[in-house]
Amino acid sequence: MDSLNSVWQSILAEISKNITSTAYNTWFADCSPVELGETNMVIQTTSDFKRSVITSRFGEVIRAALREIFSCDMDLVVLTTEELEMQKQRHHMTEIPPEMDGYTFDRFVVGPSNKFAHAAAIAVAENPGKTYNPLFIYGNSGLGKTHLLLAIGQRIHDHNPESRIVYVSGDDFTNEMVHSIRNGMMDEFRNKYRLVDLLLVDDIQFIAGKASTQEEFFHTFDALHKAQKQIVLTSDRPPKDMEVLNDRLRTRFEWGLIADIQAPDIETRMAIIQRKAQTLGLELPLDVVEHISEKIKTNVRQLEGVVKKINALVNLEGSAINIAMVESAMRDFVSDSRPVGVIVDKIIEETGRTFGVAAEDISSMKRDAKTAKARQVAVYAVREVTGLTQEEIGVFFGGRDRTTILYSYDKVAEAVARDPAMRKTVENIMKNVREGKATIQ
Repeated sequence: MDSLNSVWQSILAEISKNITSTAYNTWFADCSPVELGETNMVIQTTSDFKRSVITSRFGEVIRAALREIFSCDMDLVVLTTEELEMQKQRHHMTEIPPEMDGYTFDRFVVGPSNKFAHAAAIAVAENPGKTYNPLFIYGNSGLGKTHLLLAIGQRIHDHNPESRIVYVSGDDFTNEMVHSIRNGMMDEFRNKYRLVDLLLVDDIQFIAGKASTQEEFFHTFDALHKAQKQIVLTSDRPPKDMEVLNDRLRTRFEWGLIADIQAPDIETRMAIIQRKAQTLGLELPLDVVEHISEKIKTNVRQLEGVVKKINALVNLEGSAINIAMVESAMRDFVSDSRPVGVIVDKIIEETGRTFGVAAEDISSMKRDAKTAKARQVAVYAVREVTGLTQEEIGVFFGGRDRTTILYSYDKVAEAVARDPAMRKTVENIMKNVREGKATIQ
């Protein structure tokens, strides 16, 4: 007789003895049990007014029924539907975001290129909301920004499991906001992001140029910062280089600490390869480790991807680990055995072939719409494949400045995220270059 529903039915039977059916339906038709604790019972109703009536007129009857059932005094808690949803939401935010799984500081290989960002991340994790707020980590794709971001969340959760943590990408923040506006759920959206202890935002650069998203994030940022709640942001560039970012947000992003991550040196690359192999239970000869680290220089994610591919070849095909096998494993990844200039030329040529534009026009100052679109795609592909800086990329495109290169990259990045056809086109260009199918005429 101590199940939640059976207890509730007994209470309702007791209440119905003393009131009319009209009164019963008015106050209890939309009332339901929520939880039965050791010392209390929680029930839900739909409004503050009904809550006050149930508490004042029927509270003693309900407590007496509970006393009869359990032979001890029990408290009664009445929540409105809105309060219950808020409670559920807060409980959900104390759960670990699934993205954090496996990302810890002890799995992050530290070297000269990331030492400062790593130290800053630990300082924030040890003293959230007070040391550096916000912490802004930037660097090219695949260098470990997301790892540090999620490691902060993991450390804070380990220290305080009740911490409310939310992780989101810049794109997903925008998409959630649009969905909330469309469905009249902005209160829920704001509660999700403003009632937290730690907000982790990956690739914040993608909110730049989106006026409504920037306005909403500005108020979210201010609410959290004033409450001394920690904010950690990652980006592919520093705030000063976000040309279409709202000035108020740029200023706030610079309030705390800005830390960059550069491409790892060869010793760090070797350590990353060995660490990944160790986690997979794979023994790599030193000459293989050196070979991989000499070929892939600008992307940690690619280094780890090669080790995973080697592990798969060993386990699934029984392949022997040697340089020839490693070369095969690296076919899906960037190989720096080709000079960077050759890779860029191949990308420009393949992009021109795809869009029906001459390669020399893409590299020139020609500005018609068709050429401009092909040029922007080529810029995006060059950055994704080579990891070159904006200034270095600009040299291959008629000496264009970093602002123009950033604009081109962002425009294609947004199109790739939004349009499956464009994503497929760009992926095919990069795949053909990596597999050596692109040819220079």
